Amino acid sequence: MEIETGEGQVQIHLVTKQEQYAVPDIPYSIGANVTQEELNTFVNALLQESGDAKRSKPIDFEFIVLNEFLRSRLNFHLKERSISFEDVIEIEYIERFPVPEPQNCLLHDDWVSAVETYGKWILTGCYDNTVNVWLVNGKHLLTIPGHSAPIKAVTWISVSDKVGVFASASQDQTVMIWEWNIETNAVDCIYVCKGHERGVDSIATSPSAKLLASGSWDTMLKIWSCELHNEGDEEVASKRLKGEQTRTPISTLSGHREAISGIQWITEDSVLTGSWDHTLRVWDLAQGGIKSEINGNKPIFDVSHSKLNGLVITCSADKSVRLYDLRSNSGTIVKNTYSGHTQWVQSVFWSTTEEHLFISGSYDNCVKLWDMRSSKAPLFDLLGHEDKVHDCDWSNPKYMVSGGADNSVRIFKSKKSI
Repeated sequence: MEIETGEGQVQIHLVTKQEQYAVPDIPYSIGANVTQEELNTFVNALLQESGDAKRSKPIDFEFIVLNEFLRSRLNFHLKERSISFEDVIEIEYIERFPVPEPQNCLLHDDWVSAVETYGKWILTGCYDNTVNVWLVNGKHLLTIPGHSAPIKAVTWISVSDKVGVFASASQDQTVMIWEWNIETNAVDCIYVCKGHERGVDSIATSPSAKLLASGSWDTMLKIWSCELHNEGDEEVASKRLKGEQTRTPISTLSGHREAISGIQWITEDSVLTGSWDHTLRVWDLAQGGIKSEINGNKPIFDVSHSKLNGLVITCSADKSVRLYDLRSNSGTIVKNTYSGHTQWVQSVFWSTTEEHLFISGSYDNCVKLWDMRSSKAPLFDLLGHEDKVHDCDWSNPKYMVSGGADNSVRIFKSKKSI
C-alpha cells in the first residue's frame, strides 16, 4: 500500500534502442511516485556519471512503460494497468521528438481543402476551383483553373527533373490529370477522368504511379490509368486537337453505402477506403471485390495507412482519432483512441519515416502531432490556423503541411535530422 500511495520504492530496468544514450544495465531503485521530469533528471545524471560529462546540456527523454508514454506519476501509471509493484519495471527511454518550427504561411484566395507535398513542391486545391503549385520556401509558381467546382483532393503522380504529373479531384464529378513542364512553368490538362455521378472526395496514386484510385459521394471506388500516353502518341495528339481528353475508368467497385471519404493504396493490388457509412474496406483489385471490412460506429472522414508499421488511423466527427490493425486476429477492432481535439477531426497522416508518429487536423483550427504510444495527449499542438483545418500532409519527412478555411497553408519544419 505504501508503494501504491507513492511512499515506497520500486525496482526499474532502464533500456534504450539509442545506444549513444545507454546507461549501465543494472536494476535501479527509485521512488514509486516519480514523474517523467524526475526520471529525465535521473537518466541524465546516470549519463554524466558514466563518462558523458562533455554533453553541453541535458537531453530531453520520453519514457515508455508497458508500451505507453509515461504521462502521470509512475505509481498511478502502473496501478491503472494492474501491474504488481513488486516486479522489476522495464522503462524504455527515447530522445524526445523536437518541437516543429513554424515556417511559411501560403495565402490563397479561398478555402484550402487539399494539400500534398513532393520534395520541395507543394500542391494545393481550393474552393475557388483552382489547383496551385508552390515551393516549400513560400514561392507561388502556378494557379491552375480548369475545374468547375471546389477541389476536394490532390495527389502527385510522378516528378522528374523536367516534368511533374499530378491529379486533382473536384465536386464537379471529375478527376483531372495534369502535366507540368517544370522548366517553362507551363501546365496542360492531359486527361479528364469521367465516370463518377457525384462529387469526388478522395484520390490516391498507386505505388507504381501507373494507377489512380478515386472515391466519390456516389459511393463508388474507381480505378484509372494515370500513364500519360498509353493509348499511343498519335491517338493522344488527335484527341487533344479535337478537345477530347476524356479517360474512362479501368474498373468500378461498389459496396459502400455512403460517400467514400478516404483512400490509401496498401499494395499495387489492394486499396483501403474509409466511408461515411462507418466502414473501412480493403479491396482486392485482382479479384474485383472486397477483401476485408471493419465496421465502426461513426462516419469516417479520412484514413492513413503506414507502410512502416502496417497500421491504419482514421478520424471522425466525435473528435477522436482511432488506430486499427487490419492484420489482427485478436477480435479487438480498435487498438487505441486518441482524444485531444475539441471539434471534428477532418484529416490524418502518418509520418513516412517515424513509425510511431502521425498528425491530425481538426475543425478546432489545430494540427496535432501524436505518438501512437501516447493516447491521452499529443506531443505538440501546431498552431497558426484561424479557422477549420481541412487537410494535412507529412509526405515530405521535413515538413508538416496543412490547409484550412482561413485560406492559408501552414508549414512546420521538423528539426529532427532525417
